[in-house]
Amino acid sequence: MTPKQIVRLGAAAISDALGKRGAMDHDMQCHSAKAAMAGPAFTVQVHTADILMISQALTECPKGHVLVIDAQGELNTAAWGELTTYCAHRKGLAGIVIDGALRDAAKISRSPLPVYARAVVPNGGGAEYLGEINITVSCGGQVVRPGDWLIGDRDGVVVVPAEKLEATLALAARIVKAEKILERQILGGADLGALLRVSAKIERKRGEIFIPQLRAEAGEDA
Repeated sequence: MTPKQIVRLGAAAISDALGKRGAMDHDMQCHSAKAAMAGPAFTVQVHTADILMISQALTECPKGHVLVIDAQGELNTAAWGELTTYCAHRKGLAGIVIDGALRDAAKISRSPLPVYARAVVPNGGGAEYLGEINITVSCGGQVVRPGDWLIGDRDGVVVVPAEKLEATLALAARIVKAEKILERQILGGADLGALLRVSAKIERKRGEIFIPQLRAEAGEDA
C-alpha cells in the first residue's frame, strides 16, 4: 500500500488490527492544518529541554519519513517551532511527532505538514547537549524503532512495528470493509445492536461466573 492508501484506513482501524494496541497517549495531538500522516520512523532522542540534535536529525531525515523526537515528555520547554516546520515541509517529510512541546503554534496551525506534540509553550530549548539519532526511542508511551511505521489522523497516532506492517494493513482493510457494510445497513434503517447480536452476548455474560483469576460458564466446575 502507498502512504495515501494507508492514511485512508485510519488510525482507529489500524489500532483495532493490532489488537487495540499501538496508540500513543491521548495528548499526542496534531497542531497543524493537516493530520493525515503515514511513514516510516526516523528517530532522535534529546536531552531534556535541549534541541541541539533536532536540527541534525532534521538534516538527516529522509523524504517521506516521520521524524520522531523523544524529548522525554518535557512540557515546559519547546523542542519544535515555526522554522523547523518550514524546513521539514520543504524537505518533504511525512510528519513530525514530538514527545514534548512545541511553540509558534499559530504559524504551525496553518502548515500542511502534520505536526504532533503533547503541549504548546513559549519557552525555547537550549543547544548544549548531545543526543542520539536513529535509535530506539520512547514516544507517546510507545516504543518506536527506526523503520517502524507511524499512522496519524485526528484520532491520534498509532505505531506499527515494521515486521507487522503488511499483516496489520491487510487486517485493517478487512475491518474497514466490514464497517462500511454495517454503515450501509444502519443508514438503511437496521439496528446496530441487532446487527452485532448484542442481546445474545449480554445474556451469555449474565450466565457467566466472574472471578478475577477465573472465568467459567455457570454450572461448570471451577
